Amino acid sequence: MSDTDARYDPVEHIDRALLEQARRGDSNAWQQILKRYERLIYSIPLNYGLSHADAADVVQVTFTALLKQMDSLREDSSLGAWLSVVARRHTWRIVKKQRNEQIDSAADVSEHLQALGKSATNPIERWEALEWINQGMLTLDERCRELITALYFDPEEPSYSQIAHQLGIAEGSIGPIRARCLQRLKDRLQS
Repeated sequence: MSDTDARYDPVEHIDRALLEQARRGDSNAWQQILKRYERLIYSIPLNYGLSHADAADVVQVTFTALLKQMDSLREDSSLGAWLSVVARRHTWRIVKKQRNEQIDSAADVSEHLQALGKSATNPIERWEALEWINQGMLTLDERCRELITALYFDPEEPSYSQIAHQLGIAEGSIGPIRARCLQRLKDRLQS
């Protein structure tokens, strides 16, 4: 048995044949590539916690990248590995973008809430802002309302451990829950 026979991989052989046919414009070969790898690519963003819509976007971007770079892929490239790397990279970009947006938007609402809870600005403006926040708060679930109230409006300014005990949640989960609640509040206040 030669080295060539030892490294023969039927999956890679089929992939190379399909790629060659797709390069020549065979739409059936392209459909077979899509069918072979769509579920794998779709699963990658889902495993990172992205939504089905985001996963569909990752699939589309990944196969678009393949279409654009099909002619420049090396002959010894593993198609499945190449597609997985492209999908992972795009997934990471989406995750990073969503985290940045969540942090930015949560910080905006958080700063606004802190200012309302502690400032002595124009009483009419403060009342209007509090009324606006209150209307948004009424649309949130009870856990979010209680957490935001404890964090921003409780005059005793309880610690995270006190809030965790009061709400019956883990202290380490306060930050992530706060971020989600503030995002919901921001979304509702903007609509």
